[in-house]
Amino acid sequence: MTVILEACDVSFGYSGGQTIVDGFSAKFHAGTTTAITGPSGRGKSTMLYLLGLMLAPRSGEVVVESKNASRAQDKERADLRARKFGFVFQDAALDSSRTVLDNVTEPALYRAQSRKELEPAARDLLARFKVDVPAHRKPGQVSGGQAQRIALCRALLGSPKILLADEPTGNLDPATAQVVIDALREHAHNGSAVIVVTHSPDVAAVCDAEVRL
Repeated sequence: MTVILEACDVSFGYSGGQTIVDGFSAKFHAGTTTAITGPSGRGKSTMLYLLGLMLAPRSGEVVVESKNASRAQDKERADLRARKFGFVFQDAALDSSRTVLDNVTEPALYRAQSRKELEPAARDLLARFKVDVPAHRKPGQVSGGQAQRIALCRALLGSPKILLADEPTGNLDPATAQVVIDALREHAHNGSAVIVVTHSPDVAAVCDAEVRL
């Protein structure tokens, strides 16, 4: 299987603080869903941000499609995130000042595309995941489950080769959680690498691989 993303002996700690991630190495393959598990405080979310090029490691490398991306310039890392990555954050991380539709089309801001250009695909995703609210509604006017599905639509827009999800089912009812997990697995099986930070043994059990911190 093709390795899309790789962590090579990655370590990280905030300035003046203790080491949070120490010598982490793992390979993430196209077509697979990988769970990152472990006790609270072991740096799972931090590792996800390192893999997603939102943090730079203290040492080691994050390699994206055979390129050492962790030492690239800020602009190049931002471009890689825009073109290659999708993110589902634990709390959905929607912009409360923008509409549901604008939240889904947010990736257009970083891909030199217009929001109008992505609107048809965004509406298709909202319909697929049964987000049955007017597209002009604001995130504060939707339920937690709807907000997480909106965040999933945003992450899937553009079919990213790497999709990172931080506790994507942590605050969801079982039915909504199953919708999210099924969508992540389907995205992986279409050829992407999906990496899920989770405390849930049930979520880890349906992933193709597990990396424990």
